[in-house]
Amino acid sequence: MAYENPEDTLILETSKGTVVIKLRPDIAPGHVARVKELAREGFYDGVVFHRVIDGFMAQTGDPTGTGAGGSDKPDLKAEFSDTPHKRGTVSAARTANPNSANSQFFICFEDAPWLNKQYSVWGEVIEGMENVDQIKRGEPVRDPDQIKTMRVAADLEG
Repeated sequence: MAYENPEDTLILETSKGTVVIKLRPDIAPGHVARVKELAREGFYDGVVFHRVIDGFMAQTGDPTGTGAGGSDKPDLKAEFSDTPHKRGTVSAARTANPNSANSQFFICFEDAPWLNKQYSVWGEVIEGMENVDQIKRGEPVRDPDQIKTMRVAADLEG
């Protein structure tokens, strides 16, 4: 599959099917660089969707599956923007500290305007949102769905 910008495109193979994310280095360059770095290291492979709230979002990116874990890399500085949280938005999860995002992220099922300018949006689902919609719900999720592999599209070409 050819993408407009393979270096800024993520391919997630999930237990529900393929999800393609267009990265947004124009609004969150630090977050995009981190997620690409982790994807290239295979960090996300096998990681579960540990918190999935119907009508809101599916959260993943914690290797412990508890919501309390992250990568061993330093936390990221917030990169809040005017980009709205709408269906398909991919944004960095964090604690109450705005500068605490690390490896966790969430994909919005529906518009979530109350998150606008408070979380760092770094991508948008451009294919496979119907697969995101099928992710098993729960807090925590019993027998959760997972990211089988997450790769930068440029690394999969030729």
